[in-house]
Amino acid sequence: MEETKMVVFQSGKEEYAVPIQYVVSIEKLDHINPIPHLPVYLRGIVKNRGELIPVIDFEQVLYSQFIENLSESRLIVLQVESFLFGILVKEAKEIIDIPIELQKQIGLMAYEGTRYFSAVANMEKRLVTIIDPKILVESLEGIQDIQEYMKTMQNA
Repeated sequence: MEETKMVVFQSGKEEYAVPIQYVVSIEKLDHINPIPHLPVYLRGIVKNRGELIPVIDFEQVLYSQFIENLSESRLIVLQVESFLFGILVKEAKEIIDIPIELQKQIGLMAYEGTRYFSAVANMEKRLVTIIDPKILVESLEGIQDIQEYMKTMQNA
């Protein structure tokens, strides 16, 4: 039975997961440095282990609301090709193996606004929506500008 190791997290009242191969770390936060004139989903930048990391508020992406309580939230730092970024989530819950046969493709994947949902894991007592971080980064409006900005910050 083939399985995929995933980091499960909560955003809103729902559970989501990202494949572990994209996850660099899971961090506690107490402060995000805001940067003016960036897209609304981008809360700002944090410095973590010597790296500058743009912080995407996942609740803003999904539900158009901000995560209010930073001290209880978590930052899941993800690496996609040469781009390092973090998604701010309510809670990082667990790392689990999700069998491939439980990962169902659903029709919503074709919808432009949710292309980054790669599957839904239909588990015994819960549904977990699986996120593809590469498609997430590609689908966010203005993210290319942020990637360019981060390159200039790293080289400064």
